[in-house]
Amino acid sequence: MLALIQTIILALDLYWWIIIAAAIFSWLYAFNVVNPRNQVVGTVGNALYRLTEPALRPIRRFMPDLGGIDISPIILLLILFFLRQFIITTIVPAVI
Repeated sequence: MLALIQTIILALDLYWWIIIAAAIFSWLYAFNVVNPRNQVVGTVGNALYRLTEPALRPIRRFMPDLGGIDISPIILLLILFFLRQFIITTIVPAVI
């Protein structure tokens, strides 16, 4: 059971970094730091979008319009942090 919990925590940690990478990529893309016509840039951007958009879309649906500022990744990171801490502080001691 402990191996399953550690695997879930690892998956949460990996998704945490994917969300951060997607946010940084969106900034680089918005400020024309990366070339949007480059095939590698397009592939990376598409992969990050497909990995993060299913989790960010429901959050964006409930968020008010903040004038072009998207804080949905921050809220998703807070949710992931809460889940990780809940698993570590509540579930792991009950299993051990």
